[in-house]
Amino acid sequence: MSTGPASPSTALHTDRYELTMLDAALRDGTAERRCVFELFARRLPGARRFGVVAGTGRLLGLLRDFRFGDDELRFLRDEKVVDASTVAWLEGYRFDGSIMGYREGEAYFPGSPVLTVEGTFAEAVILETLALSVLNHDCAVATAAARMSVAAGDRPLAEMGSRRAGEESAIAAARAAHIAGFGATSNLEAGRRWGVPTMGTAAHAWTLLHDTEEDAFRAQVAALGPETTLLVDTYDIRRGVELAVHVAGTGLGGVRIDSGDLPTVAAEVRAQLDELGATGTRITVTSDLDEYAIAALAASPVDAYGVGTSVVTGSGAPTAGMVYKLVARQDASGAWIPVAKASTDKGSKGGRKAAFRTLEHGTATRELVEVADGFETMPAAAEHPDARALQVPFVTAGDVDATAEGPAGVAAARAHHLRVREELPVRALALSRSDPALPTVFVDVA
Repeated sequence: MSTGPASPSTALHTDRYELTMLDAALRDGTAERRCVFELFARRLPGARRFGVVAGTGRLLGLLRDFRFGDDELRFLRDEKVVDASTVAWLEGYRFDGSIMGYREGEAYFPGSPVLTVEGTFAEAVILETLALSVLNHDCAVATAAARMSVAAGDRPLAEMGSRRAGEESAIAAARAAHIAGFGATSNLEAGRRWGVPTMGTAAHAWTLLHDTEEDAFRAQVAALGPETTLLVDTYDIRRGVELAVHVAGTGLGGVRIDSGDLPTVAAEVRAQLDELGATGTRITVTSDLDEYAIAALAASPVDAYGVGTSVVTGSGAPTAGMVYKLVARQDASGAWIPVAKASTDKGSKGGRKAAFRTLEHGTATRELVEVADGFETMPAAAEHPDARALQVPFVTAGDVDATAEGPAGVAAARAHHLRVREELPVRALALSRSDPALPTVFVDVA
Protein backbone atom coordinates (compact mmCIF):
# COMPACT_ATOMS: atom_id res chain seq x y z
CA MET A 1 0.00 0.00 0.00
CA SER A 2 1.23 3.51 -0.81
CA THR A 3 2.46 5.62 2.08
CA GLY A 4 0.73 8.64 0.55
CA PRO A 5 2.04 11.84 -1.00
CA ALA A 6 4.58 14.00 0.80
CA SER A 7 2.49 17.16 0.21
CA PRO A 8 -1.24 17.44 0.95
CA SER A 9 -3.02 15.57 -1.82
CA THR A 10 -5.31 17.40 -4.24
CA ALA A 11 -6.79 14.15 -5.59
CA LEU A 12 -10.15 14.59 -3.88
CA HIS A 13 -10.53 18.18 -5.05
CA THR A 14 -12.97 16.74 -7.54
CA ASP A 15 -16.59 15.83 -8.11
CA ARG A 16 -17.75 12.30 -7.42
CA TYR A 17 -18.93 11.69 -10.96
CA GLU A 18 -15.36 11.96 -12.29
CA LEU A 19 -14.51 8.81 -10.34
CA THR A 20 -17.75 6.99 -11.09
CA MET A 21 -17.08 7.54 -14.81
CA LEU A 22 -13.56 6.24 -14.28
CA ASP A 23 -14.93 3.21 -12.44
CA ALA A 24 -17.35 2.38 -15.26
CA ALA A 25 -14.73 2.98 -17.97
CA LEU A 26 -12.32 0.57 -16.30
CA ARG A 27 -15.14 -2.01 -16.30
CA ASP A 28 -16.12 -1.65 -19.96
CA GLY A 29 -12.62 -1.28 -21.43
CA THR A 30 -12.82 2.33 -22.63
CA ALA A 31 -10.60 3.75 -19.86
CA GLU A 32 -7.43 3.46 -21.93
CA ARG A 33 -8.78 5.16 -25.03
CA ARG A 34 -6.67 8.20 -25.89
CA CYS A 35 -8.70 11.40 -25.55
CA VAL A 36 -8.36 15.15 -25.96
CA PHE A 37 -10.16 17.39 -23.47
CA GLU A 38 -10.38 21.14 -23.92
CA LEU A 39 -11.03 23.92 -21.44
CA PHE A 40 -12.67 27.00 -22.94
CA ALA A 41 -15.34 29.65 -22.39
CA ARG A 42 -18.44 29.74 -24.57
CA ARG A 43 -18.89 33.44 -23.84
CA LEU A 44 -17.33 36.25 -21.79
CA PRO A 45 -19.32 36.94 -18.59
CA GLY A 46 -20.69 40.44 -18.22
CA ALA A 47 -20.45 41.14 -21.97
CA ARG A 48 -16.79 42.00 -21.48
CA ARG A 49 -14.52 42.55 -24.44
CA PHE A 50 -11.69 40.16 -23.54
CA GLY A 51 -10.71 37.73 -20.82
CA VAL A 52 -7.33 37.19 -19.16
CA VAL A 53 -5.81 33.78 -18.50
CA ALA A 54 -4.56 33.20 -14.96
CA GLY A 55 -4.15 30.18 -12.71
CA THR A 56 -2.15 27.85 -14.96
CA GLY A 57 0.94 27.98 -12.77
CA ARG A 58 -1.19 27.17 -9.73
CA LEU A 59 -2.84 24.30 -11.55
CA LEU A 60 0.49 22.75 -12.47
CA GLY A 61 1.58 22.79 -8.85
CA LEU A 62 -1.68 21.19 -7.78
CA LEU A 63 -1.27 18.58 -10.52
CA ARG A 64 2.02 17.48 -8.96
CA ASP A 65 0.10 16.68 -5.77
CA PHE A 66 -2.74 14.89 -7.53
CA ARG A 67 -1.93 11.52 -5.95
CA PHE A 68 -4.10 9.04 -4.08
CA GLY A 69 -2.48 8.24 -0.75
CA ASP A 70 -3.71 6.07 2.09
CA ASP A 71 -6.22 8.59 3.42
CA GLU A 72 -7.77 9.28 0.03
CA LEU A 73 -8.01 5.60 -0.88
CA ARG A 74 -9.49 4.74 2.51
CA PHE A 75 -12.19 7.39 2.05
CA LEU A 76 -13.10 6.04 -1.40
CA ARG A 77 -13.36 2.50 -0.02
CA ASP A 78 -15.33 3.48 3.07
CA GLU A 79 -17.78 5.60 1.11
CA LYS A 80 -18.05 2.96 -1.65
CA VAL A 81 -17.38 5.59 -4.31
CA VAL A 82 -15.61 3.04 -6.56
CA ASP A 83 -14.92 -0.66 -6.41
CA ALA A 84 -11.77 -2.38 -5.15
CA SER A 85 -10.16 -2.72 -8.58
CA THR A 86 -10.53 1.01 -9.24
CA VAL A 87 -9.05 1.80 -5.82
CA ALA A 88 -6.07 -0.35 -6.81
CA TRP A 89 -5.76 1.53 -10.10
CA LEU A 90 -5.88 4.90 -8.34
CA GLU A 91 -3.14 3.85 -5.94
CA GLY A 92 -0.60 4.16 -8.75
CA TYR A 93 -2.20 7.17 -10.47
CA ARG A 94 0.09 9.70 -12.10
CA PHE A 95 -0.88 11.91 -15.01
CA ASP A 96 1.33 10.75 -17.87
CA GLY A 97 -0.33 12.71 -20.63
CA SER A 98 0.32 16.13 -22.13
CA ILE A 99 -1.13 19.57 -21.45
CA MET A 100 -0.75 22.66 -23.59
CA GLY A 101 -2.52 25.98 -23.58
CA TYR A 102 -2.47 29.76 -23.46
CA ARG A 103 0.24 31.36 -21.37
CA GLU A 104 -0.79 33.08 -18.16
CA GLY A 105 -1.47 36.73 -18.82
CA GLU A 106 -2.71 35.99 -22.35
CA ALA A 107 -6.02 37.42 -23.55
CA TYR A 108 -8.71 34.94 -24.53
CA PHE A 109 -12.06 35.09 -26.29
CA PRO A 110 -15.12 32.82 -26.66
CA GLY A 111 -13.99 29.46 -27.99
CA SER A 112 -10.29 30.03 -27.31
CA PRO A 113 -8.70 26.64 -26.45
CA VAL A 114 -7.25 27.95 -23.19
CA LEU A 115 -6.13 24.50 -22.05
CA THR A 116 -5.84 21.21 -23.96
CA VAL A 117 -5.36 17.97 -22.03
CA GLU A 118 -4.40 14.78 -23.87
CA GLY A 119 -4.13 11.36 -22.26
CA THR A 120 -6.17 8.28 -21.64
CA PHE A 121 -9.78 8.89 -20.70
CA ALA A 122 -9.02 7.51 -17.25
CA GLU A 123 -6.16 9.87 -16.44
CA ALA A 124 -7.61 13.00 -18.08
CA VAL A 125 -11.25 12.93 -17.04
CA ILE A 126 -10.54 13.11 -13.32
CA LEU A 127 -8.68 16.42 -13.76
CA GLU A 128 -11.82 18.27 -14.87
CA THR A 129 -12.96 19.74 -11.56
CA LEU A 130 -9.51 20.77 -10.40
CA ALA A 131 -8.73 22.52 -13.69
CA LEU A 132 -12.06 24.32 -13.77
CA SER A 133 -12.04 25.39 -10.13
CA VAL A 134 -8.60 27.00 -10.57
CA LEU A 135 -9.06 28.65 -13.95
CA ASN A 136 -12.66 29.76 -13.48
CA HIS A 137 -11.69 31.64 -10.33
CA ASP A 138 -8.32 33.04 -11.38
CA CYS A 139 -9.39 34.07 -14.89
CA ALA A 140 -12.41 35.90 -13.44
CA VAL A 141 -10.21 37.84 -11.02
CA ALA A 142 -7.56 38.57 -13.65
CA THR A 143 -10.14 39.81 -16.13
CA ALA A 144 -11.63 42.19 -13.58
CA ALA A 145 -8.16 43.32 -12.51
CA ALA A 146 -7.16 44.04 -16.10
CA ARG A 147 -10.21 46.27 -16.56
CA MET A 148 -9.30 48.15 -13.37
CA SER A 149 -5.71 48.48 -14.54
CA VAL A 150 -6.88 49.92 -17.85
CA ALA A 151 -9.10 52.40 -16.00
CA ALA A 152 -6.27 53.39 -13.63
CA GLY A 153 -3.81 54.14 -16.41
CA ASP A 154 -0.37 54.91 -14.98
CA ARG A 155 -1.65 55.17 -11.40
CA PRO A 156 -0.70 52.16 -9.24
CA LEU A 157 -3.22 49.69 -7.90
CA ALA A 158 -3.04 47.62 -4.71
CA GLU A 159 -5.15 44.53 -4.05
CA MET A 160 -6.56 44.46 -0.51
CA GLY A 161 -9.52 42.10 -0.61
CA SER A 162 -8.34 39.16 1.51
CA ARG A 163 -11.08 39.70 4.08
CA ARG A 164 -13.70 39.35 1.37
CA ALA A 165 -12.65 35.91 0.13
CA GLY A 166 -11.82 32.43 1.41
CA GLU A 167 -8.32 32.14 2.82
CA GLU A 168 -6.86 30.24 -0.17
CA SER A 169 -9.01 32.11 -2.68
CA ALA A 170 -7.61 35.37 -1.31
CA ILE A 171 -4.05 34.24 -2.05
CA ALA A 172 -5.00 33.10 -5.53
CA ALA A 173 -6.84 36.38 -6.17
CA ALA A 174 -3.80 38.43 -5.17
CA ARG A 175 -1.69 36.39 -7.60
CA ALA A 176 -4.17 36.78 -10.47
CA ALA A 177 -4.62 40.52 -9.88
CA HIS A 178 -0.85 41.04 -9.92
CA ILE A 179 -0.56 39.21 -13.25
CA ALA A 180 -3.23 41.49 -14.72
CA GLY A 181 -1.71 44.80 -13.63
CA PHE A 182 -1.99 45.33 -9.87
CA GLY A 183 1.32 46.37 -8.37
CA ALA A 184 0.97 45.06 -4.83
CA THR A 185 -1.20 43.15 -2.38
CA SER A 186 -1.96 43.37 1.32
CA ASN A 187 -1.77 39.55 1.58
CA LEU A 188 1.52 38.40 3.06
CA GLU A 189 1.14 34.76 2.00
CA ALA A 190 0.76 35.88 -1.61
CA GLY A 191 4.03 37.73 -1.15
CA ARG A 192 5.79 34.71 0.33
CA ARG A 193 4.36 32.10 -2.02
CA TRP A 194 4.18 33.99 -5.30
CA GLY A 195 6.54 36.95 -4.94
CA VAL A 196 3.79 39.58 -5.18
CA PRO A 197 5.00 42.86 -3.58
CA THR A 198 3.16 43.57 -0.31
CA MET A 199 1.95 46.83 1.17
CA GLY A 200 -0.04 48.16 4.13
CA THR A 201 0.28 50.54 7.06
CA ALA A 202 -2.66 50.94 9.46
CA ALA A 203 -6.44 50.68 9.71
CA HIS A 204 -8.95 52.80 11.57
CA ALA A 205 -8.48 50.57 14.61
CA TRP A 206 -4.98 52.01 14.99
CA THR A 207 -6.34 55.53 15.34
CA LEU A 208 -9.16 54.43 17.63
CA LEU A 209 -6.68 52.63 19.87
CA HIS A 210 -4.98 55.90 20.83
CA ASP A 211 -6.28 58.70 23.00
CA THR A 212 -6.05 61.17 20.14
CA GLU A 213 -5.62 61.07 16.38
CA GLU A 214 -2.37 62.99 16.80
CA ASP A 215 -1.02 60.32 19.16
CA ALA A 216 -1.81 57.64 16.59
CA PHE A 217 -0.06 59.56 13.80
CA ARG A 218 3.01 60.22 15.96
CA ALA A 219 3.31 56.55 16.88
CA GLN A 220 2.99 55.46 13.25
CA VAL A 221 5.55 57.98 12.03
CA ALA A 222 7.91 56.94 14.82
CA ALA A 223 7.61 53.31 13.72
CA LEU A 224 7.54 53.67 9.94
CA GLY A 225 9.05 57.07 9.22
CA PRO A 226 7.54 60.22 7.69
CA GLU A 227 7.31 58.52 4.28
CA THR A 228 4.44 56.38 5.60
CA THR A 229 0.81 56.81 4.55
CA LEU A 230 -1.56 58.12 7.23
CA LEU A 231 -5.26 57.28 7.23
CA VAL A 232 -6.95 60.67 7.65
CA ASP A 233 -10.70 59.97 7.64
CA THR A 234 -11.34 58.32 11.02
CA TYR A 235 -12.90 61.56 12.29
CA ASP A 236 -12.83 64.82 10.34
CA ILE A 237 -10.81 64.61 7.12
CA ARG A 238 -9.72 68.23 7.03
CA ARG A 239 -8.51 68.06 10.64
CA GLY A 240 -6.85 64.70 9.89
CA VAL A 241 -4.85 66.15 7.00
CA GLU A 242 -3.78 69.10 9.12
CA LEU A 243 -2.57 66.82 11.91
CA ALA A 244 -0.83 64.48 9.46
CA VAL A 245 1.31 67.25 8.02
CA HIS A 246 1.88 68.75 11.47
CA VAL A 247 3.22 65.42 12.76
CA ALA A 248 5.14 64.13 9.74
CA GLY A 249 6.12 67.40 8.14
CA THR A 250 5.77 68.43 4.52
CA GLY A 251 7.72 65.31 3.53
CA LEU A 252 4.79 63.08 4.51
CA GLY A 253 4.67 60.18 2.08
CA GLY A 254 0.94 59.90 1.67
CA VAL A 255 -2.58 60.08 3.03
CA ARG A 256 -5.34 57.54 2.53
CA ILE A 257 -9.03 58.38 2.12
CA ASP A 258 -11.53 55.58 2.70
CA SER A 259 -14.87 57.40 2.75
CA GLY A 260 -16.92 60.24 1.35
CA ASP A 261 -17.57 61.45 -2.17
CA LEU A 262 -14.11 60.58 -3.41
CA PRO A 263 -13.76 62.99 -6.38
CA THR A 264 -14.81 65.92 -4.20
CA VAL A 265 -12.83 64.86 -1.14
CA ALA A 266 -9.69 64.11 -3.17
CA ALA A 267 -9.76 67.59 -4.72
CA GLU A 268 -10.21 69.22 -1.32
CA VAL A 269 -7.41 67.17 0.26
CA ARG A 270 -5.04 67.95 -2.60
CA ALA A 271 -5.71 71.66 -2.25
CA GLN A 272 -5.19 71.48 1.50
CA LEU A 273 -1.94 69.53 1.23
CA ASP A 274 -0.58 72.03 -1.27
CA GLU A 275 -1.57 74.94 0.98
CA LEU A 276 0.32 73.28 3.84
CA GLY A 277 3.42 72.85 1.68
CA ALA A 278 3.08 69.05 1.33
CA THR A 279 3.06 69.21 -2.44
CA GLY A 280 4.74 65.82 -2.80
CA THR A 281 2.39 63.95 -0.48
CA ARG A 282 0.48 61.30 -2.40
CA ILE A 283 -3.24 60.60 -2.11
CA THR A 284 -4.45 57.00 -2.05
CA VAL A 285 -8.17 56.28 -2.20
CA THR A 286 -9.96 53.09 -1.23
CA SER A 287 -13.65 52.52 -0.29
CA ASP A 288 -15.42 49.91 -2.47
CA LEU A 289 -13.73 50.82 -5.73
CA ASP A 290 -14.36 49.00 -8.99
CA GLU A 291 -13.33 49.74 -12.58
CA TYR A 292 -16.15 52.24 -13.05
CA ALA A 293 -15.34 54.17 -9.86
CA ILE A 294 -11.68 54.22 -10.83
CA ALA A 295 -12.54 55.54 -14.28
CA ALA A 296 -14.70 58.25 -12.67
CA LEU A 297 -11.64 59.39 -10.68
CA ALA A 298 -9.44 59.77 -13.76
CA ALA A 299 -9.58 63.57 -13.64
CA SER A 300 -9.21 63.75 -9.85
CA PRO A 301 -5.89 64.43 -8.09
CA VAL A 302 -5.53 60.81 -6.98
CA ASP A 303 -2.15 59.07 -7.00
CA ALA A 304 -3.04 55.44 -6.20
CA TYR A 305 -5.96 53.11 -5.64
CA GLY A 306 -6.64 50.29 -3.20
CA VAL A 307 -9.25 47.77 -4.31
CA GLY A 308 -10.79 45.04 -2.18
CA THR A 309 -14.13 43.30 -2.62
CA SER A 310 -14.61 44.07 -6.29
CA VAL A 311 -11.37 42.56 -7.57
CA VAL A 312 -11.39 39.37 -5.51
CA THR A 313 -14.98 38.62 -6.57
CA GLY A 314 -14.46 39.33 -10.27
CA SER A 315 -16.31 42.66 -10.14
CA GLY A 316 -19.71 41.12 -10.72
CA ALA A 317 -18.47 38.06 -12.64
CA PRO A 318 -17.11 35.68 -9.97
CA THR A 319 -16.52 32.86 -12.47
CA ALA A 320 -15.11 32.90 -15.97
CA GLY A 321 -17.70 30.39 -17.19
CA MET A 322 -15.09 27.92 -18.44
CA VAL A 323 -16.07 24.35 -19.34
CA TYR A 324 -13.97 21.18 -19.80
CA LYS A 325 -15.16 19.09 -22.73
CA LEU A 326 -14.08 15.95 -24.56
CA VAL A 327 -13.39 17.09 -28.14
CA ALA A 328 -11.66 14.05 -29.67
CA ARG A 329 -11.04 10.38 -28.93
CA GLN A 330 -9.60 7.29 -30.51
CA ASP A 331 -11.94 4.52 -31.55
CA ALA A 332 -11.30 0.79 -31.08
CA SER A 333 -9.05 0.76 -34.16
CA GLY A 334 -6.95 3.69 -32.93
CA ALA A 335 -8.36 6.22 -35.39
CA TRP A 336 -9.04 9.72 -34.04
CA ILE A 337 -12.66 10.91 -34.07
CA PRO A 338 -13.73 14.50 -33.35
CA VAL A 339 -16.60 14.57 -30.84
CA ALA A 340 -18.72 17.43 -29.55
CA LYS A 341 -21.75 18.20 -27.46
CA ALA A 342 -24.57 19.47 -29.68
CA SER A 343 -27.03 20.77 -27.08
CA THR A 344 -28.78 24.04 -27.83
CA ASP A 345 -26.78 27.00 -26.44
CA LYS A 346 -24.19 24.60 -25.03
CA GLY A 347 -22.63 23.17 -28.15
CA SER A 348 -18.90 22.80 -28.67
CA LYS A 349 -16.53 22.36 -31.60
CA GLY A 350 -14.98 18.91 -31.86
CA GLY A 351 -11.40 18.20 -32.88
CA ARG A 352 -7.91 19.11 -31.72
CA LYS A 353 -7.17 22.79 -32.19
CA ALA A 354 -4.26 25.10 -32.91
CA ALA A 355 -4.79 28.76 -31.99
CA PHE A 356 -3.24 31.90 -33.48
CA ARG A 357 -3.87 35.61 -33.13
CA THR A 358 -3.70 37.42 -36.44
CA LEU A 359 -2.10 40.85 -36.47
CA GLU A 360 -2.14 43.85 -38.78
CA HIS A 361 0.57 46.44 -38.14
CA GLY A 362 0.99 45.05 -34.64
CA THR A 363 -2.72 45.18 -33.74
CA ALA A 364 -4.71 42.01 -33.13
CA THR A 365 -7.54 41.41 -35.59
CA ARG A 366 -8.96 37.95 -34.83
CA GLU A 367 -8.60 34.71 -32.92
CA LEU A 368 -7.86 32.09 -35.57
CA VAL A 369 -8.53 28.53 -34.38
CA GLU A 370 -7.66 25.76 -36.80
CA VAL A 371 -9.36 22.42 -36.24
CA ALA A 372 -7.65 19.27 -37.49
CA ASP A 373 -9.36 16.08 -38.65
CA GLY A 374 -6.14 14.11 -38.69
CA PHE A 375 -4.00 14.68 -35.60
CA GLU A 376 -0.65 13.84 -37.11
CA THR A 377 -0.19 17.23 -38.81
CA MET A 378 -1.29 20.26 -36.87
CA PRO A 379 -0.78 23.78 -38.25
CA ALA A 380 2.52 25.36 -37.21
CA ALA A 381 3.38 29.00 -36.52
CA ALA A 382 5.48 29.10 -39.70
CA GLU A 383 2.29 28.66 -41.71
CA HIS A 384 0.95 31.92 -40.27
CA PRO A 385 3.60 34.64 -40.65
CA ASP A 386 0.97 37.31 -39.93
CA ALA A 387 -0.11 35.69 -36.66
CA ARG A 388 1.18 34.80 -33.22
CA ALA A 389 0.92 31.22 -31.97
CA LEU A 390 -0.98 31.19 -28.66
CA GLN A 391 -0.38 27.71 -27.24
CA VAL A 392 2.68 26.50 -25.36
CA PRO A 393 3.44 23.10 -23.75
CA PHE A 394 2.99 22.81 -19.98
CA VAL A 395 3.18 19.04 -19.48
CA THR A 396 4.85 16.59 -21.85
CA ALA A 397 4.45 12.85 -21.24
CA GLY A 398 3.75 13.60 -17.58
CA ASP A 399 6.73 15.93 -17.08
CA VAL A 400 5.64 19.37 -15.83
CA ASP A 401 7.42 22.46 -17.13
CA ALA A 402 8.37 24.23 -13.91
CA THR A 403 8.95 27.62 -15.57
CA ALA A 404 5.24 28.49 -15.26
CA GLU A 405 5.30 27.93 -11.50
CA GLY A 406 6.51 30.01 -8.54
CA PRO A 407 7.36 33.71 -8.36
CA ALA A 408 9.34 33.61 -11.60
CA GLY A 409 6.30 32.27 -13.42
CA VAL A 410 4.13 35.05 -11.98
CA ALA A 411 6.63 37.72 -13.04
CA ALA A 412 6.78 36.29 -16.56
CA ALA A 413 2.98 36.15 -16.78
CA ARG A 414 2.68 39.77 -15.65
CA ALA A 415 5.18 40.92 -18.27
CA HIS A 416 3.43 38.87 -20.95
CA HIS A 417 0.06 40.36 -20.08
CA LEU A 418 1.32 43.91 -20.48
CA ARG A 419 2.68 43.02 -23.95
CA VAL A 420 -0.59 41.36 -24.93
CA ARG A 421 -2.64 44.35 -23.85
CA GLU A 422 -0.58 46.62 -26.09
CA GLU A 423 -1.56 44.65 -29.20
CA LEU A 424 -5.30 44.66 -28.49
CA PRO A 425 -7.37 47.12 -30.53
CA VAL A 426 -8.43 50.28 -28.72
CA ARG A 427 -12.06 49.14 -28.58
CA ALA A 428 -11.00 46.21 -26.38
CA LEU A 429 -10.09 48.61 -23.56
CA ALA A 430 -13.52 50.20 -23.19
CA LEU A 431 -15.49 49.29 -20.04
CA SER A 432 -18.98 49.30 -21.54
CA ARG A 433 -20.81 46.05 -22.29
CA SER A 434 -20.15 44.87 -25.83
CA ASP A 435 -19.33 41.95 -28.07
CA PRO A 436 -15.82 40.46 -27.76
CA ALA A 437 -13.18 42.77 -29.19
CA LEU A 438 -11.90 40.03 -31.52
CA PRO A 439 -13.95 37.47 -33.44
CA THR A 440 -13.06 33.82 -32.98
CA VAL A 441 -12.82 32.18 -36.42
CA PHE A 442 -12.73 28.40 -36.68
CA VAL A 443 -11.15 26.88 -39.79
CA ASP A 444 -11.27 23.15 -40.52
CA VAL A 445 -8.03 21.74 -41.95
CA ALA A 446 -7.46 18.31 -43.41
